[in-house]
Amino acid sequence: MKKEIINLLEKEPQLTNAELAAMLGISEEEVAAQVAELKKMGVIRGQKLIVNRELIGDSKITALIEIKVTPKSKLGFDAIAHQIAEFEEVQSLYLMSGGFDLAVTVTGNTFHDVAMFVAKRLSPLESVVSTATHFILRPYKELGIKMNDSGTDDRGIVSL
Repeated sequence: MKKEIINLLEKEPQLTNAELAAMLGISEEEVAAQVAELKKMGVIRGQKLIVNRELIGDSKITALIEIKVTPKSKLGFDAIAHQIAEFEEVQSLYLMSGGFDLAVTVTGNTFHDVAMFVAKRLSPLESVVSTATHFILRPYKELGIKMNDSGTDDRGIVSL
């Protein structure tokens, strides 16, 4: 039953315990107990609202930063990952396979804010060997949600 609750909440995090109970054919109290247990176990870590910032005129900048690091002896990548995760600008952080070791998404108010984060806070860390910053120009889909599905083409007409 826990797996079904997780699957439903992943698709629609705003579902109430009453709605989940009706969908699963169990009591609201049983849903509440199972959700509480999933939270206690650390399976459910939180629920996030996905906002299309373009529609509200929010000009925050998001960047994906690839990081090559030197892992610490006996600690591997965990020590530097935990250090980077503490920065308030960091939204997501992943250990990766391939050409770089870590991928981090950060937000700032301006391109300059993100650049200064990389230059003054991230790059100087002892284990960081190199970084590559990619600015997100437009989100089309986030966490399974389409962001710009109006179907309208906002490009100008070009004639030859």
